[in-house]
Amino acid sequence: MKQSDVAYAIVRVGGQQFKVSAGDTFVVDRVDAEEGKSLTLEPLAVRTGDGEYDADAARHAKVKVKVTEHVLGDKIRVFTYKPKSTFKKTRGHRSRLSRLTVESITLKAEKEKKGGA
Repeated sequence: MKQSDVAYAIVRVGGQQFKVSAGDTFVVDRVDAEEGKSLTLEPLAVRTGDGEYDADAARHAKVKVKVTEHVLGDKIRVFTYKPKSTFKKTRGHRSRLSRLTVESITLKAEKEKKGGA
């Protein structure tokens, strides 16, 4: 199978699963890599262009992603109070996220057996 035969792949990043195709952009929890660096992910499943799930192809497939940028998520405020008293507390946080772009999904053939002469 060629790269163009792959419709999409399902990858796991940071404990979450994402359905990705070539050229897709998705946001995950902060990845320990610099901006502009490429990472290689192993897919859990691969769907080919003819509509078949190929379990053997998933074992030999690679998904190449590029860390586009590191971003901060929306600010979340948590307000706590107790009625009939003066207790009030405001807390908040912003998640640290990374934006990844899928460069390619490749299916590599099994390694050929080397014959000795």
